[in-house]
Amino acid sequence: MIDLDPLLERVGDARIVLLGEASHGTHEYHAWRSRISKRLIAEKGFRFVAVEGDWPDCMAVNRALRKPEPPIAAALSAFERWPTWMWANWEVAALGEWMRSEPARGRQVGFYGLDVYSIYESMDAVLRHLGENHPDQVERARQAYACFDPYRNDPIDYARATVWASADWEDEVVDVLARLLESRTNGTSEDDPDAHFDAEVNARVAADAERYYRAMVRGSSESWNVRDVHMMDTLDLLVERFGKAIVWAHNTHVGDARWTDMARRGMTNLGQLARERHGEENVFVLGFGSYEGSVIAGEAWGAPMRRMAVPPAEKGSWETDLHARSSEDRLILDFTDEDEEPRGHRAIGVVYDPASESYGNYVPTVVPRRYDAFLYLDRTTALHPLHPSWPGAATRPDTYPFGV
Repeated sequence: MIDLDPLLERVGDARIVLLGEASHGTHEYHAWRSRISKRLIAEKGFRFVAVEGDWPDCMAVNRALRKPEPPIAAALSAFERWPTWMWANWEVAALGEWMRSEPARGRQVGFYGLDVYSIYESMDAVLRHLGENHPDQVERARQAYACFDPYRNDPIDYARATVWASADWEDEVVDVLARLLESRTNGTSEDDPDAHFDAEVNARVAADAERYYRAMVRGSSESWNVRDVHMMDTLDLLVERFGKAIVWAHNTHVGDARWTDMARRGMTNLGQLARERHGEENVFVLGFGSYEGSVIAGEAWGAPMRRMAVPPAEKGSWETDLHARSSEDRLILDFTDEDEEPRGHRAIGVVYDPASESYGNYVPTVVPRRYDAFLYLDRTTALHPLHPSWPGAATRPDTYPFGV
């Protein structure tokens, strides 16, 4: 078993700890992030886990943490947006049950989503909040959001309309957010502060998602940057409100983009922005990787999830180099001069084709600069989805809670 004491010592007084993953569908990445998160919460006073997930879905889990029932797995099962397995899995359920136990020991911790995809769910949440707390604002907001109703089946259709028909309702969604912020800052908001904060973040999601989908159909790196800036802005709001933060997201988001080929393409990311905004001494980034194993992924966007084999890493890659040195799992806190050379670093997304991974699954990386430390796991296994379509999903695996 890898000793985490040196890692906790190296984290020191950092207020933001970013925990990566080399794929979204790997059991061991979730399990190790859970072990590390528990210790950060229990020993260093971290207050919440923020993930690469949608705000409304994660808020449902956050609310479930405050109650003894139902099981956290029930709240996670409500995740319907593809890829459901990213967060609706037994590994996250196990961490949630532990987090639920924390208030009894005086450490109430939260679970929040940083992502930008939930444009319609967030709009609906804002309208519900206004209807219950600010009836004078609800009709104006409904009219602003109604512009998007024809595109509810697919927000990308809205984005295409902005190209071909010059339809653009950016000002409308920003106006809803501005009015919510104004009602808080001028003291006219009488609703629960937590509920108002939730509505504000949902209004921000709606505004940034509108920009994201417009940028997506225009190509370039703009949509990526809109998304990661939104995640950083949301993280900043959470840090300001609650304190020390743990972030779970893919290596491509948490590993500083300036030390990859992303920089050459004009892309930024969460890790770079966190270091720039908060100072490198206040941010700790842990990257993850493995040599071979299995993973949950889809063959195409929206395709059914399935367990896939992850072949041995490509020759010349970071993972192959680590495997050649030793096949033992290990935590790397101190790098060698040789590690400073840029090399391919495997990144598996929600869409994966093991047979052709050499054509797009390796990110040129200076690993010691991209991360503060690296957790290498020689062989990894697929995680355990909760989705009803997955065989045995309704039954806790025999290994639950996986030692997390």
